[in-house]
Amino acid sequence: MMAESFIEKRARERVRSLLDPGTFRELLGPFDRVMSPWLPMQRIVPQADDGVVIARGTMGGKSVMIGAFEGAFQGGSIGEVSGSKLAAALELTLDECEKGNTTYPVLLLETGGVRLQEANLGLAVIAEIHAAIVALLPHVPVVGVIAGMVGCFGGMSLTAGLCSHVIMTRQARLGMNGPEVIEQEAGIGELDAGNPRLVWSIFGGEARHRDHLVDALVADDVRAMREAIRGAWS
Repeated sequence: MMAESFIEKRARERVRSLLDPGTFRELLGPFDRVMSPWLPMQRIVPQADDGVVIARGTMGGKSVMIGAFEGAFQGGSIGEVSGSKLAAALELTLDECEKGNTTYPVLLLETGGVRLQEANLGLAVIAEIHAAIVALLPHVPVVGVIAGMVGCFGGMSLTAGLCSHVIMTRQARLGMNGPEVIEQEAGIGELDAGNPRLVWSIFGGEARHRDHLVDALVADDVRAMREAIRGAWS
């Protein structure tokens, strides 16, 4: 069977591809128009979902909540609205788990970290996200997926570190500071961000799996991704 690329899909399509057919239900979707009030002040066009898709559904019959960052909008950065959506979804999942209705949280981390235009607010909501993940861990595995070329950096790399199980593709990258930031701050002698072989040898999926920062390395294939996520629950 031919592989169906997971990486090439946008955030909403990624979520749909993971869920059982017909079970996708989005919370605070684009038609709710909950957008960042801060971006227009800085002459940046906001997005109707602020770059985060929150959806409920089932995978293999199990109830799941998926939070997915859209890497194509502001580099998947996390601001006040997008972060609050994810924190609230995790808190809702926690409430259901505490009532005995197990819901499995899955985070698709395609994010460069805190949005610079909303820095303090972004940091504040990351703290809320982390608190919710820590509270969830005694109840249910929290699965983080890092699949695409944007990777997972900044404060959201700490989010990945809090997850009970992290899944990554070879094409993805994971790190606290991105290679471009390191080169800018420390110079090209420290790291040449324009050298893809060097960058992926440090931040890439294979390197992070070898360093035991990642639990599973999967191919860029929807079926493989679904199996890896469900495997993390067993």
